[in-house]
Amino acid sequence: MAGFQPDPNADRTLVTVADYERAAADRLPAGPLAYYAGGAMDERTLADNLAAFRRRRIVPRMMRDVSTVDMSTTILGRRWPLPLWVAPTALQRMAHPDGELATARAAAARRLTFGLSSSASTDMADIAAIGGPRWYQVYLLADPGARRAMVERAVDLGYDALVLTVDLQRLGRRERDIRVGFTIPPGVFLPNIARAAGVAPQDAPQVPFIASLQWEHLEWLTTFNLPVLIKGVLHPDDARLAIDHGAAGIVVSNHGGRQLDGTIASLDALPAIVEAVAGRVPVLLDGGVRRGSDILVALALGAAAVGVGRPALWGLAVDGEPGVGRVLDLLTGELDLAMALSGSANVAAIGPGLIAP
Repeated sequence: MAGFQPDPNADRTLVTVADYERAAADRLPAGPLAYYAGGAMDERTLADNLAAFRRRRIVPRMMRDVSTVDMSTTILGRRWPLPLWVAPTALQRMAHPDGELATARAAAARRLTFGLSSSASTDMADIAAIGGPRWYQVYLLADPGARRAMVERAVDLGYDALVLTVDLQRLGRRERDIRVGFTIPPGVFLPNIARAAGVAPQDAPQVPFIASLQWEHLEWLTTFNLPVLIKGVLHPDDARLAIDHGAAGIVVSNHGGRQLDGTIASLDALPAIVEAVAGRVPVLLDGGVRRGSDILVALALGAAAVGVGRPALWGLAVDGEPGVGRVLDLLTGELDLAMALSGSANVAAIGPGLIAP
């Protein structure tokens, strides 16, 4: 029978993203686990990102030819094999010695876009050398020279787009981190910040980001002749303003529930932003995606693609590059199955009619 088939050689205790999350929790030290898994304060937004998908119900269509399912889509002029990218997450060497290198290699092997965080623990040049599609997530540094140096280096290294995260004016109160006394482990550094700021690796965590992010900073970032996506948008008026100031894409995100607790779930914010954008730029989403059927739901509500952050970290913690690859393959197989069973032979066939009112 056509469609998803389980890998006969796979570990039968690791058959879902949730299985990888549980296994990662058993392997990770308390500090890194709190940092990766936790949210802000009471973690209501963290939980609601997941619950928002559980609240949706798919209404499948029948008697459609789904003998072949085409998951590919075009975003910012490039054909993606499926509407999935690896969202930027910081300090991946806390999960595995290879850190971002392992995650980027797994993504590149599948032609998926990898997002590298400014707070990565791997140098951006090493990621560029892998050769896969890649976006650089930007935190604008307070010092203008350091700010420019970081962005120019990403441009020179061939990153395909810049992703400006706008919801980190201050660091959210992450109480899991406080309870375990989280600190960055010895030997794990922030090389991209250190190099741009001209400081020793151990001093990079003290390098300040810009204190007051304004729309003029987005306009400045667009002068580097790369598409700029703005990440952290939850209000439709901000989506309109972002486009007015030069954004080439919107990423609907609440920072994985790690900033202001009580904010709207990413999925709940998505439809109003899609309506406000009105097709002028692609709208992506991250936060709460744990199943291929979640990807289907997000696409039906108007997302062009979804990003996964924590799921890749769980795979990385369990088994390095193969673990990340297995998580990505699980999501890919589940999306293929969800599309077939919903009567969606291609991404264009996925629309709001698939979701119960």
